[in-house]
Amino acid sequence: MALKTTFIYPGIAGRGWNSLRQGMDAGWISHGLASLSAAARAQGFEVDLIDLRALSGWDHFREELARRDPDVVGVTMMSVDYNPARQAIGIAKEVKPEIVTVIGGPHVTIALQDSLRIPHVDYLMLHEGEITFPQLLQAIETGDPPSRRVLRGEPPDLDTIPFGDRDLFLEEWKKWGYDLDSPEVPFVPELPPPFVTIIAGRGCIYNCAFCKPGEDYLFGKRTRRRSVENVIAEIRMLVDRYHIASFMFHDDCLTEDREWVMAFTERYIAEGFTMPFFCQSRADIIVKHEDMVERMVRAGLRGYFIGFESGSDRVLKFIRKGTTVAQNLQAARICRKHGVAIWANYMMGLPTETREEVMETVQMMKEIDPDYYSPAFFTPHPGTDLYDFVVERDLSRITDYDSYRRNPTEPKIRGQDYTFLKWAMAESQRRTPWNRLKRWVHHQWARARRATPRKVLRRLGLIRSAQPA
Repeated sequence: MALKTTFIYPGIAGRGWNSLRQGMDAGWISHGLASLSAAARAQGFEVDLIDLRALSGWDHFREELARRDPDVVGVTMMSVDYNPARQAIGIAKEVKPEIVTVIGGPHVTIALQDSLRIPHVDYLMLHEGEITFPQLLQAIETGDPPSRRVLRGEPPDLDTIPFGDRDLFLEEWKKWGYDLDSPEVPFVPELPPPFVTIIAGRGCIYNCAFCKPGEDYLFGKRTRRRSVENVIAEIRMLVDRYHIASFMFHDDCLTEDREWVMAFTERYIAEGFTMPFFCQSRADIIVKHEDMVERMVRAGLRGYFIGFESGSDRVLKFIRKGTTVAQNLQAARICRKHGVAIWANYMMGLPTETREEVMETVQMMKEIDPDYYSPAFFTPHPGTDLYDFVVERDLSRITDYDSYRRNPTEPKIRGQDYTFLKWAMAESQRRTPWNRLKRWVHHQWARARRATPRKVLRRLGLIRSAQPA
């Protein structure tokens, strides 16, 4: 009888049960599981998924797992997923004591000792699993499983592994009756459905203290990027299979490699692709390479995620961002010049940050006036230098793994006035009436560009909607 594996996606810390397809954290796939599934299926293994976001609660999970009766369960885990991942593994062993349990993902790699404390785990997989996980399944199937619990994954050649198995998620979502007009949920009007996220490379060459060295533990100190041809081939497949109308690059910083971006956009245009897309960039890159911005816009770029982080040069230096406030403001002006929407990531409540520096961030955000605000209270994540800084000084106020969410909803560290920070966060997003009007016009135009001509005429009041008989 063939070995059967069920992956478990535990991403309910943000929106909870019955939350599937409700925004970014509940509407996108796990690329890690999609890639592992593709690698396992390529070796002939039977794989399916239980996405906790689609279920109603732990009793529902228990029933579904018993119904499927897998031989192996594989659970991915970020720090914020610790609690649901732990509970899912415990229930799996209750339902079927002989089941083989495997956990992997960022938290396992960056906080191994913490992960080893989870009961009922047979194997913990570090780093990348596309090579090692199918090998583990093969060993289990032949009756010769590894004797050691901790398995170190090998970094694969990204051009040789199969494209991510999005059907793993689509097949699961269809079971629960979800509308599948898009493989993933678009999050801005500039990106119409069907929409997907794509990862062109792994790693980041920068050294921000709120992120590093954790990411280096996962992928190494350099970025490994897929070839332009490989990414174009995946886009072509996504157009043919899912008829995608837009996408987002999920890379930490796609634009860090100018040569790759220029080659990609040239090929993208030559292929005749016109789908709009978003990607992550940095203020200093945008300022230094405005010609690259212009080229990306010609190819289809509609927006950048930019980590502005702070309006204080001292704070930017403290967190090793490698940018300046002047560059933040100039990057915003360049985006406006070329019609690029700005998704602004920024933080408040950083260690050592003063009220005056918080207000500098407020002022910077008012001047940038982004299309989309993405604020956060600084959250010390395991595996980062700022996490160590906070722990060494006994500053952490995080008492539960669920608090590793970046959302500005609760106190994270000692020494900050969160009543003031909540006010400052709201003030940083308060637009002038003129700016609110500009943003409204912008969004109406973005919606109109993706609408049918009849819908445009209806919005303009030139034709009436059909009336019921």
